[in-house]
Amino acid sequence: MPATAASSAPRSTDPSKAAVPSGKAPIKPSNAKAGFKANEFIVYPAHGVGQIMAIEEQEVAGFKLELYVISFVKDKMTLKVPTPKVASVGMRKLAEADVVKKALDTLTGRARVKRTMWSRRAQEYEAKINSGDLVAIAEVVRDLYRSDVQPEQSYSERQLYEAAIDRMAREIAAVQKLGDADALKVIESQLQKGPRRAGKADEAVAVEDGDVEEAA
Repeated sequence: MPATAASSAPRSTDPSKAAVPSGKAPIKPSNAKAGFKANEFIVYPAHGVGQIMAIEEQEVAGFKLELYVISFVKDKMTLKVPTPKVASVGMRKLAEADVVKKALDTLTGRARVKRTMWSRRAQEYEAKINSGDLVAIAEVVRDLYRSDVQPEQSYSERQLYEAAIDRMAREIAAVQKLGDADALKVIESQLQKGPRRAGKADEAVAVEDGDVEEAA
């Protein structure tokens, strides 16, 4: 892995474990390598929204390696990502306004739940959350959302739902310059517009033998 993360107090990763470029010339320092710059908010697929605190250079095995130092304040975590690895780890800029709109519009659609075992669906949901794709994350939020008149989520469903809505809210907050609470309100208002949120009992999600499907 190009970067590893600590789960408690902030600490940086060891760049010596990162891949070193095979070229003979050292990497030249840059203030905006690969289109990213210091203080910019970015999305790292496995962790969500973070902020580039610095772009620093360290020597590893005789080569100069340029690194993005990324802070995830809410998670109390710091990553050091080699600039040559940005594309392979899927790091990207914040979503454009049209992508945010598409993600929010996705929340108002009908939930699409496959007739497969929960363990397989859970893996698919987790893959979408960690893809870094805002629209895919919105699909997870939509599919796992439950209104007051619907059956409660299981513990594992709730965990995935909260992970997805947290990722989505953080990016919307960063893009629209909102507080986390306000971003959540935006998401929840969209969810309540969906066709299955009207309160009819016959539109609730049916659960049978570990499979979930929408009632006809």
